[in-house]
Amino acid sequence: MIQTLPLVLPEPLVEFHRIDLTALYSTGWGVAALDAAATPTGETYALYRVGRYTHGVSEREQDPTAANFGYLIITRYSADGEVLASALCRTGGGDGTDAAIVDGSEMTLCVLPDGTLAVSARPNNTTLIASDLSRVVAVYDSKDRRPFGGVAPGDAYATSISVTPSGRLLCTVAEYGVWDSASVITNVVGVADGALTASSKPAIEALTSLDPEPARHTDIDLHAHVTYKGAPVSPANRPRPALTELVADEDRLSGWRYSHLGRPVPLADDLFVVPAYAKTFRAGSRGQPFVFALINDQGQMTGRLDGMHVWRDSPFTGLCYNLAADPHRGHAFHLNRYGLYAWNRAGALRARLDTATKAFKPLTHFTLTTCTPAGDLLLIHNKQHLILRVPVPEDLTELPSAVEEALRGYARQRTALKKQWAPVNWHWTEASAPVHRL
Repeated sequence: MIQTLPLVLPEPLVEFHRIDLTALYSTGWGVAALDAAATPTGETYALYRVGRYTHGVSEREQDPTAANFGYLIITRYSADGEVLASALCRTGGGDGTDAAIVDGSEMTLCVLPDGTLAVSARPNNTTLIASDLSRVVAVYDSKDRRPFGGVAPGDAYATSISVTPSGRLLCTVAEYGVWDSASVITNVVGVADGALTASSKPAIEALTSLDPEPARHTDIDLHAHVTYKGAPVSPANRPRPALTELVADEDRLSGWRYSHLGRPVPLADDLFVVPAYAKTFRAGSRGQPFVFALINDQGQMTGRLDGMHVWRDSPFTGLCYNLAADPHRGHAFHLNRYGLYAWNRAGALRARLDTATKAFKPLTHFTLTTCTPAGDLLLIHNKQHLILRVPVPEDLTELPSAVEEALRGYARQRTALKKQWAPVNWHWTEASAPVHRL
């Protein structure tokens, strides 16, 4: 079913902070989508930010209706598209206390097998939230604030989590000293078997990494729950060869030093797509190598998603690094400025929707987030703050017609939503659904 869902701003939040919805983001405020996820019963969750930062005198900063602020928002939608509830979390605590959801970069959202939400962020911070958004269930905070702060004794878990059909957790873990950096950078991909709860933290068995020898590790940088062959992952105990060592001959000029991981996705219970991107340059990186590697649960690279050209299909334009996968049918997807790509479980490209064509040009305004358990794609419009659910056919050669119909449906449903919601500059305010302050 084609579905269009708004990223809502609760009216009490807009009124309290006197947000001028007509103002340009260049004035210091903005809304930014982070991720979306769905349940087997058809419910959808969206994770996004709203914030304001402007310079002003101290008297102005004391006024909460004009001061700087930042929130993480999670919104829950029914299978029919109704807004059921939203959760607000003041980032940085707002009042000087720790935030209920551990903030960070590379923030992702995941629905765990028991229905609990997992919000993860680099470095290795995971917050568990009740499915009805009413409360925080558990917080796994690494307390690692390098390079801008120190590292205190914390309780880390993962930088990102995805779930396989049987409930295994496909995770990434950040490490200190990757590529000789003083930061904590995502480096390890692993799998955990067992339930992640407030009282249970299953071990993550490392499968592969980017930097095979992160520098400057000490005992404080080891995590007991991230293991390889029964012992914590360390410079001397980790899977080899690393992914960058396997593909090193593909970039003879600079190698894969300073490469970075994208979020891996499960293509089956025992097969995963691990995206890796070579060094990103400020002046533009189109033509830099990348690989969507197929890694099994023994850590072996069995192949890759084929068919993309390093220049013509470059994900570096617009920094489009997301992948999505339907492990039930063995489909994998990627969307960037040049096209929407779909592969089968063997890694063969089965469809390429060229955004240079009139029919698919609107895709350039969307970001791919995930596949639902039913196999639908969830795309988020970057400016109109709308989620589009795209039904995917079993036969990927029929994907072009399915996406065309979804884009036409999006236009119709967007028009209906505008009449119903009367958004201001594509900002959708909501007053009736419950708002939980975490």
